[in-house]
Amino acid sequence: MALIVSLPIGTPPQTQQMVLDTGSQLSWIQCKVPPKTPPTAFNPLLSSSFSVLPCNHSLCKPRVPDYTLPTSCDQNRLCHYSYFYADGTYAEGNLVREKFTFSSSQTTPPLILGCATDSSDTQGILGMNLGRLSFSSLAKISKFSYCVPPRRSQSGPSPTGSFYLGPNPSSAGFKYVNLMTYRQSQRMPNLDPLAYTLPMLGIRINGKKLNISTSAFRADPSGAGQTMIDSGTWFTFLVAEAYSKVREEIVKLAGPKLKKGYVYGGSLDMCFDGDAMVIGRMIGNMAFEFENGVEIVVEREKMLADVGGGVQCLGIGRSDSLGVASNIIGNFHQQDLWVEFDLVDRKVGFGRADCSRSV
Repeated sequence: MALIVSLPIGTPPQTQQMVLDTGSQLSWIQCKVPPKTPPTAFNPLLSSSFSVLPCNHSLCKPRVPDYTLPTSCDQNRLCHYSYFYADGTYAEGNLVREKFTFSSSQTTPPLILGCATDSSDTQGILGMNLGRLSFSSLAKISKFSYCVPPRRSQSGPSPTGSFYLGPNPSSAGFKYVNLMTYRQSQRMPNLDPLAYTLPMLGIRINGKKLNISTSAFRADPSGAGQTMIDSGTWFTFLVAEAYSKVREEIVKLAGPKLKKGYVYGGSLDMCFDGDAMVIGRMIGNMAFEFENGVEIVVEREKMLADVGGGVQCLGIGRSDSLGVASNIIGNFHQQDLWVEFDLVDRKVGFGRADCSRSV
């Protein structure tokens, strides 16, 4: 389940679909040059504000290699980038500058974007992490928020949620937790210093606090164990110590209903045949606990994901199945919740909401 926003890019604007991703930096759009331009791709020839980044731009030849943005010089002396994501998808193309035009009075200056000429995805990416080249940094946005609508089933129509740039009018009721910050000079191979890292304390299931050490949710000297909130990941992934305790509790509560030997998508192995409501009642609510008394509470009726074929899975997998050493709270566990990112005060706020209603 991707959070897709439609944004007007270029002069005159061309609407582009982009996946809202707080876990990545570079924003990029699908670019195709005629005669191969599919109807959804951005056509640079139709925009008067489009420009390309040459090879001699400082981004293309940085004094210090920027491993978060691999660039090179292509045969046309343009700045070429290639990105590979944790889920195996990729995108490559040229770095360009282009405007976002929200209205006649609200236009960004030309911002650095990727113009993908080869990608495994049909949508682009709106990179919203803490990096200097993310959309939020380049557009100087102080706050943004989103509200993920519940997805009832795989087969039904896609629901519509909300995405807010700037202060959220409902923020008076939000509860905030401070981000954990790391200096980029701290070389920790497993750490993503540009992610939104939360100080997680523990997990409750059906009112019971699981016996998981807080250290399982904190970065160790190698960076492993970092807990990040990510709009661009569907499910939640936990490091082995935390995952095993969650699985142990699920087996106690609903073991006889578990689908033996079944793994969905190579990661989710707590899956069930049968009625999601009945199994949800057996398991109860789940809560992710953070500092300041802040919690994300997942109600029993939203515990299971319909993965098709009458199979329901608890939306939690092991991080090592993704090849990462972090805890990741995915958008499945952010449903019916305003999640606000305050980039000035470095904090994240949560507020309960009915996200299927438009703002």
